[in-house]
Amino acid sequence: MHLFRSAVLYAALALTANTALADTAALEALRAGDMKKMDFEAPPKAVPDIPFTDAEGGLHHLSEYQGKYVVLNFWATWCAPCRSEMATLDKLQGEMGSDRFAVLPIATLRNTVAGVQKFFAEDGVKNLSVHMDPDAALARQMGVMGLPVTVILNPQGQEIARLIGQADWNSDSAKAIFAALLKG
Repeated sequence: MHLFRSAVLYAALALTANTALADTAALEALRAGDMKKMDFEAPPKAVPDIPFTDAEGGLHHLSEYQGKYVVLNFWATWCAPCRSEMATLDKLQGEMGSDRFAVLPIATLRNTVAGVQKFFAEDGVKNLSVHMDPDAALARQMGVMGLPVTVILNPQGQEIARLIGQADWNSDSAKAIFAALLKG
């Protein structure tokens, strides 16, 4: 009986692993342009639940976003590539944002709430909220070594992909990847 249970468990784990690999391969096939820089994690990786703040100073955690796919973007107002991609993140949130999908920009290091709000107003960013990681505790724990870095979280709150550097998050390829995730 013990041998039978072990065989069933092993088969279930193998089937799950093969399904995850197949899903990752399908997502990788959708990558084009800037999205070719996106690396998928197999298996998904746990992320720290270190607090970050909102514009009013309220504490938040990544665990609050469980149940949805999250495009977690680490950026800074003084980072030119970060500033360039913010408009595309804003458009992505405006088009795909839902109870199952969110873009979560977190300004890390030397930023002020007023500076982020001023940049958002000047650049016409209207679909994104202000979040801060002033001492870069979350960024450091997530292995962010430069900016911008974007991490994709699954509904279980695990990292499933990462893209280092600037990207067009409103591209057809990005939207196809996220549509496939939401469909699956």
